[in-house]
Amino acid sequence: MRADEGAQPHAGPLVPASVLVPIVARENALTVLFTRRTEHLKAHSGQVAFPGGRAEPQDRGPEATALREAKEEIGLEPDRVELLGRLSAYDTRTGFRVTPVVGLVPTPLALAPDPNEVAEVFEVPLAFLLDPRNHRRDSRLWQGEVRRFYTIAWGERVIWGATAAIVVNLSRYLRAAAR
Repeated sequence: MRADEGAQPHAGPLVPASVLVPIVARENALTVLFTRRTEHLKAHSGQVAFPGGRAEPQDRGPEATALREAKEEIGLEPDRVELLGRLSAYDTRTGFRVTPVVGLVPTPLALAPDPNEVAEVFEVPLAFLLDPRNHRRDSRLWQGEVRRFYTIAWGERVIWGATAAIVVNLSRYLRAAAR
């Protein structure tokens, strides 16, 4: 999956990265866990994101990267995640090839968000996220280019960019699999 429509692709090699798409098994429904990045971060400050980041040399694949990053960012222990699979990689305009790794997380959750990286952890019902009626297309003029991207509004929070594109891809995948 390519970056935002209208954006020029990143020139040069893409840096491998992974995110964990944590599906939380609540008593009455499934939810998806998101973070809101702190405002002081140099990149993507204040944005809604999945736990994740760039691959490190010791990581043995995208799953290891996603689990390591989730532990570092929100204190989610890797043995609490049942890995379900990968989604198509997402190439960002900032030079990353992000592999989304989907995992099921049982409750109760015992999280310890890193206050240097994570301002907030919250959940959104999976059914809401999978409903295409909640996937909006938006655009902005940025550095002389019109960029088109998905947004998903949940209360006062807006999920957009790569994170929203990954959710839309998950929704499409699950709808196709259900046919």
